Amino acid sequence: MRVILFGATGKTGELVVQQALEAGLEITAFVRNPQKMKTSHPLLHVIEGDALDRTAVSNAMEGQDAVISCLGSNTGLMKSTVLGEMGTNIVHAMKEKNVSRIVYLASAGIDKEIPGVSGKLVMKLLGKVLADHRTAVDAIKANQLDWTIARPMSLNDGPLIGSYREDFKGVPKNGRAISRADVAHFLLRSLEDQKYSKQSVAICY
Repeated sequence: MRVILFGATGKTGELVVQQALEAGLEITAFVRNPQKMKTSHPLLHVIEGDALDRTAVSNAMEGQDAVISCLGSNTGLMKSTVLGEMGTNIVHAMKEKNVSRIVYLASAGIDKEIPGVSGKLVMKLLGKVLADHRTAVDAIKANQLDWTIARPMSLNDGPLIGSYREDFKGVPKNGRAISRADVAHFLLRSLEDQKYSKQSVAICY
């Protein structure tokens, strides 16, 4: 399987690259700065480009079988439309190149699903980022793609465990966090598992 990965130089993206290569997947890393890539491998192809450039995204999509997006925003908690714009460009390229499968890394809270007072506070704090992810997710869902949306709880740099809880509607009860390594594990595991087709999944320990 040939998979194009957006956000390959981010903390989670780097782990997706590592785990995908260990699993024998052929990965195309679409990155703004190839010098940030820490890995070289015969199955790893690096394409320099900006996900805000629709033509560049479309050209990179040629010949791919699936998409994983680990894109994030560098705007902190400020209002931004960057994720929505990049997500829309990816969707446009997928439709143009007849690629249907996408696994998109968003965040818990995009569906206003985190319960309790602390959940409301977190969603309010991250409101602008969640809204930007929401725009990208809405574009993905509106275009008849075979999608999976990952909604991890708070991320940390813990080890790969390979075991975590999932919730297809809300979030796992009393769930708080998950390691980036296990998020990468979920993104790759869900890629070829029909159980996750057209599902939005919260993950945490």
